[in-house]
Amino acid sequence: MAPLDVLVIGGGNAALCAALMAREAGASVLVLEASPRAWRGGNSQHVRNLRCMHDAPQDVLVDAYPEEEYWQDLLKVTGGRTDEKLARLVIRASSNCRDWMRSHGVHFQPPLSGALHVARTNAFFMGGGKALVNAYYRSAERLGVAIRYDTPVLAIELEGERFVAARTAAGERIEAKSCVLACGGFESNREWLREAWGQNERGEWPADNFLIRGTRFNTGVLLKHMIDAGADTVGDPSQSHCVAIDARAPLYDGGICTRIDCVSLGVVVNREAKRFYDEGEDFWPKRYAIWGRLVAMQPGQIAWSVIDRKAVGRFMPPVFPGTQADTLGEIAKKIGLDETTFLQTIGNYNAACRAGSFDHTTLDDCHTEGLSPAKTHWARPLDTAPFYAYPLRPGITFTYLGLKVDETAAVRFADRPSPNLFVAGEMMAGNVLGQGYTAGVGMSIGTAFGRFAGTQAARCALNDKTRTSMETAVAAAH
Repeated sequence: MAPLDVLVIGGGNAALCAALMAREAGASVLVLEASPRAWRGGNSQHVRNLRCMHDAPQDVLVDAYPEEEYWQDLLKVTGGRTDEKLARLVIRASSNCRDWMRSHGVHFQPPLSGALHVARTNAFFMGGGKALVNAYYRSAERLGVAIRYDTPVLAIELEGERFVAARTAAGERIEAKSCVLACGGFESNREWLREAWGQNERGEWPADNFLIRGTRFNTGVLLKHMIDAGADTVGDPSQSHCVAIDARAPLYDGGICTRIDCVSLGVVVNREAKRFYDEGEDFWPKRYAIWGRLVAMQPGQIAWSVIDRKAVGRFMPPVFPGTQADTLGEIAKKIGLDETTFLQTIGNYNAACRAGSFDHTTLDDCHTEGLSPAKTHWARPLDTAPFYAYPLRPGITFTYLGLKVDETAAVRFADRPSPNLFVAGEMMAGNVLGQGYTAGVGMSIGTAFGRFAGTQAARCALNDKTRTSMETAVAAAH
C-alpha cells in the first residue's frame, strides 16, 4: 500500500477545503473527523454566510465591497488586534473562492428578510452550513478522499519541526508525508474556559454560565498538545466569538437560531435592572459578537433584551418566544427584576430619547441625550404594549487562542516554519481575529487558509514523492 500523502485532522469547512485542494492537486488524502457522521462538520454546520470582497455587483451580492472597506470593517471590530498581511490575504481570497465552492456543489442565495443589511457584504449559503458541509463531503468522496468518523486524534508525533504521524484515541498510529490541522478551538472544553476566564471580583466563575453555541467536539486536545510541543501561539485564551444567545438554549449546538437579534431595537438590562452598554452603537452584524462578552461581565452572566410592539417584525425571531406583558411593571415581575429599578431605568431611557427618522437599515438619527450609557442609533421610547423580554447568556462559538502562521499556513516553532505541518480554520483564526467579530469573516478565514494549507500540504507531499521515486531509481541503477 502506497504511503499516505496528506492527512487532514478535522471535519469542518477549513478541513474540507484543505482536503479538496490537496486531492485536486493529485495527493492521496485521509480526513479524520472526531464526531460521528451525523454530527460531522464542526461549527461549520451552523454557519450561514461568507463575507466577500467584490468590486462590482456579483449574482447574490449587490453593489461593491472593496478590499479597503472590508479591511476597515475588520480593523474596527478587532481594535487593531489583527495581522494586516494575513487579514488582507483572507480578504483577497474571499473575492475569488465562490466559483471553486460552486464546483464542489455549494449553492448561494440572496439573504432572507431580516438579514438584508448584509446583502452587499455577505453571500448566503442555500440550505445553510449543513448543506455546505454535505456538499463538500459528497465532493470529497467522489474525488476519492478517504474519510473516517469517530476518530479523535490525541497527539502528533514530531521530529523537530517535521510531522511524522498522528496518534488516535484508539491507539492507532497514522503516518503521512504532510498534515493539516483543522480541528477547531477549545470552546467545548469547560475546564479550559474556566481557567481562561478565571474568577471575577464577585467571586463568580463566569465560564460556568456559558453556553456553547457550536459543536461539543471542539475540546482543544490537539491545540493543547501543539502548545505543549512548543508550537508558536497567537491570541488571548479569553477572547472568542462570543454571542448573546437565548439563556434557554441547549448547552451545545444551539446554532444560529438561538441568537437574540432584537438588541439594537430596544434596551438591554442586567440582573440589577440597569443598562450597561450602547445597544445602537453600530449595525448588528458588526456588533452582535461583542454582546456575549458584555453579558459575561454582568452579575450572574445574565441579561434581558427588552422591546415593545414597534420592534416586532424587524428582526429574525429566535426559536423561543419572548416573555410577554402588557405593562413594563408586569415584565419586570415576570423576569424576576426589581420593579422600581427597572421602571426607573426604562423611564430614564424613554425621557432621553430624541425623535428622528427611524431607519434600521442606516445609522439613523434616533438617539439619546444626557443618558449613560448612551444609545446612539435607533433609540425609540419603549411605550407601546405589548412588551417582550428575552433572557441572554454568553454563547461561545469559537475561541481565538491558536497557532501562529504566515502566508504559507505552516505551523511555526520558535518562528521556524514546519516543512510539512500546516494549520487552518479556528486553530489559527486568532492571527486575524484578536478580538471582536463581523458576520461571515470566520468562513472567510477558514476557506482561505483551508485552501492555502491543502495546496501547501499537497505540494510538500508530492515533491517528497517525486524525490523518493528519484532516489529509488538511482538506487536501482546502482
